[in-house]
Amino acid sequence: MDRIPFGIRRLDTTIGGGAPPGSVVLLSGDAGAGAREFMYTAAVMNGLAEGDPELFDLYYGGLDDRATTPGEVHYISFTAAARQVEREITLAMDDEIVEESIGNVEFHDLSPEFFRLSQVPRQWYADRTRAVSELGQSQDRKAVPEALGDRLTEHGAGNVVVIDSLADLVGARNADLPFPDIPVLLKGLSRAAYDWGGLILAHVNRETLDAQQHGQLVDAADGTLSFEWESGGSSRARTMIVKQFRGVLSRIEDENIVRFETEIGDAGFDISDVRKIR
Repeated sequence: MDRIPFGIRRLDTTIGGGAPPGSVVLLSGDAGAGAREFMYTAAVMNGLAEGDPELFDLYYGGLDDRATTPGEVHYISFTAAARQVEREITLAMDDEIVEESIGNVEFHDLSPEFFRLSQVPRQWYADRTRAVSELGQSQDRKAVPEALGDRLTEHGAGNVVVIDSLADLVGARNADLPFPDIPVLLKGLSRAAYDWGGLILAHVNRETLDAQQHGQLVDAADGTLSFEWESGGSSRARTMIVKQFRGVLSRIEDENIVRFETEIGDAGFDISDVRKIR
């Protein structure tokens, strides 16, 4: 396996088929600029490759000879249930694509661990069947870092894993993981992912961070894709910039690419134009 596809064909084609196996990629975006849609598309299209190869070929096309789709796709959320995420994905992508792929995306809801130290009433986030069996056991529940680590260790090898979202950890008054520990966790994840050979996508809302915090997360990841709004005249356009990416950025620089113009269509996130240095 030389590359793992992101599921966005024009990007994958530009960078040699996808991300190098063992990569931890930070998806950092302004609100609504496309980072979340990129995350959804990566999960769904990689799930579609297994769920309906013909539909995958229709919307994505043939894989690069250097690329191999992952064995599994895992989606980790700290605050949302699977049905909430699926509904959001359906709003961003064609129903047919979501229906044929979603069964091949395994969701992991860490909201019981995330909210356990908060003032949020337990009945708001706990699964009813789990709530009945776990009454009085809240003190035994795992902390967020341990629960996250267990999921990543179990499912990271050779797979695509989405973490939605680091912004939840940054903004939480959670004694489990104060912000200085988050870049350290990301660095440790990068080391482990190298051995696993999969692809980890970690989303963060840029507006939840100050410049120093953002820089620390960028430094800790193997690659950073930045999603921004660009204003021109009376309109705004979504753009994506490859800030840094080991094993990938040099290929883009060789072609003098500086910015990708993007759009959201029936197949989710897509690249509409590639700007080069003139």
